[in-house]
Amino acid sequence: MLRLFKLLLLVLMLGCATTTSAQYNREYFFWAGRRCMMNNDYQEAIRTLNTLLRVDDEAFEGYFLRGIAKYNLDDLLGAEADFTRAIELNPVYTQAYTYRAITRSRLGNYDDALQDFREAIELRPDLPGPYYSRGVTRLLNQQFEEAISDFNKYIRQETKVADAYICRGLSYLHLKDTLAAYADYNTAIRTNRENPNGYNRRGTLYMQQKRLQEAEADFNKAIECDSAYLLSYFNRALVYSDTNRPMAALADFDKVIRLDSTNSLTYFNRAMLRSQIGDYNRALEDYDKVALYSPNNVLVFYNRAGVHAQLGEYEKAIEDYTSAIELYPDFANAYIYRGRLRALLRDPKGARSDRDAAQQKIAAYRERLSDSTYSIYADTTQHFDRLLSFDSKFAGSSFDRITGGQRGGEEMRLLPLFKFTLMQPDTLERVRHYHPKRLADFEQRIGNPMLALSWQDSSLPADSLVAVDRRYEQRLKREVPTWITLFERGVSQALIKQYTNSVNTYTAAIEENPSNPFLYLNRSTTRAEMIDFISSIDNSYQRITIDSDPANRLHNNSKRTYSYDEAVADLNKVIKLFPEFAHAYYNRANLKALSGDLPAAFDDYTKAIELNPHFAEAYYNRGVVQIFMKDTRKGCLDLSKAGELGITEAYEVLKRYSQVE
Repeated sequence: MLRLFKLLLLVLMLGCATTTSAQYNREYFFWAGRRCMMNNDYQEAIRTLNTLLRVDDEAFEGYFLRGIAKYNLDDLLGAEADFTRAIELNPVYTQAYTYRAITRSRLGNYDDALQDFREAIELRPDLPGPYYSRGVTRLLNQQFEEAISDFNKYIRQETKVADAYICRGLSYLHLKDTLAAYADYNTAIRTNRENPNGYNRRGTLYMQQKRLQEAEADFNKAIECDSAYLLSYFNRALVYSDTNRPMAALADFDKVIRLDSTNSLTYFNRAMLRSQIGDYNRALEDYDKVALYSPNNVLVFYNRAGVHAQLGEYEKAIEDYTSAIELYPDFANAYIYRGRLRALLRDPKGARSDRDAAQQKIAAYRERLSDSTYSIYADTTQHFDRLLSFDSKFAGSSFDRITGGQRGGEEMRLLPLFKFTLMQPDTLERVRHYHPKRLADFEQRIGNPMLALSWQDSSLPADSLVAVDRRYEQRLKREVPTWITLFERGVSQALIKQYTNSVNTYTAAIEENPSNPFLYLNRSTTRAEMIDFISSIDNSYQRITIDSDPANRLHNNSKRTYSYDEAVADLNKVIKLFPEFAHAYYNRANLKALSGDLPAAFDDYTKAIELNPHFAEAYYNRGVVQIFMKDTRKGCLDLSKAGELGITEAYEVLKRYSQVE
């Protein structure tokens, strides 16, 4: 959803005034938080406001400001919780109702959002902003007449806001009143001739009505206003394609991809266009990209199969038709074309089976032609090679939507295991709010200023690590080995990937000091890293990923299986020796998650958090696991907490999972 206000301006207008009796520090934190937000440093604003709220947990303005910061980081659930707390502390806080409504609207909770807007408007009926925001919510909720009424009320007070006319025009368009829509788009353009959105909206309407010359002119103008406005390039490419200028269309698609390298829909359209002009090899490259970013969209495999067939790569084409059928078992076309290819490859039995299956599907479709879901597939001559508009959906309930805002296929892994490693002292970050005496005593006993308990990679350069390991090696040759020197050597060996030697060295240290839990911790981590290293060579290691499939499946691409049993056994020993050690539960949770036992992983992350309520990494990983367990809301709440505690990676996940498609 569009950002409905300039949040910074709102913050400055609010001022978040404090009482004259407030302490100086309280005023300072408000000032510092607002300053961070003015600089768009929302994560630092959250950290500053956290300090304020720890001192004064009834500072409703602090919750409100932190809610705005979270909103700007796409942490919508976290923002909603903070706005709710602000309202609990100040039930007549109009702006908190407004922003909670906006947040709930982005979350798709339109009923509660509309109730919040009613509260805000009853408190301050003279403010124009809530009418505009409620109009957008009603537009999204398909209450088009009510949306128009709200935009009218807003426009009576604010006549110079182009976006209000654009949104009202969209509402008219949904009511099939194209004349009123044109009038509002024209007014929006007159109101702000530098706003590309007005030209783009009017151009899109021209394009839908096949007034292609006028559409092209509007898209040109939108690009003049903003040369990085990718939607205008995308739409102009469609106009070029419809007017038989494929090379110009390809140039515009190229521009979109330069601006947004993960735009699945553009790769898809460019692939189809390249296929149409016979550039099959480059079309395949584009389809490969789409398969990466949208791996569960049946049309990707179906169309790519056609390109493979054109190149004579029949077996690859059959593989793609098979993938399409697996994703959409009732797709008659895929059976038909796979059957033809099987016949060419002298597989009469397979060809006959596909032909029979296709005929059965077609017969079933034709019985249900009144259902639009099926009617598109009844025509088996359909090739699905028309370029798709930005608002298009691949037809059929099991087809994913491909849009420019597509959640990318980049991997989102669990944060790694904690272990004792070597860090430059100036880069060493101590464990947040959790440093039990037994851990402090161990670090003091080792006496190495570079030793740190961390999940991050060592900050020492590779050649320095090799030199450190050599020093430990020489020391062991000169002196009688102690468990301390053996432990330190085990750390350095693991860091230079001498995993087998490291495990053996840790084992020797354990023999000298079998009751020390931290020795087992590092041996466990090294054993797990050794497994991951071996499996990565095999290119088949197990890992948790979040991809563009809304089902968020746990991927296990292994051709062989690798057991973490020994590593888990070491962690069990750590917990037996030191049951209050939160990081042992965290590490065991990671290994259980990687082994596919998500409920057990959840329980261990929860135990780690009970022992250390500020354990940011545990919140993050538990959030990821909960998303895989289909509890997205609770997962996002955990990720929100992780972000609040300083894990910046959490906001990248929240951008993809905290709002409705």
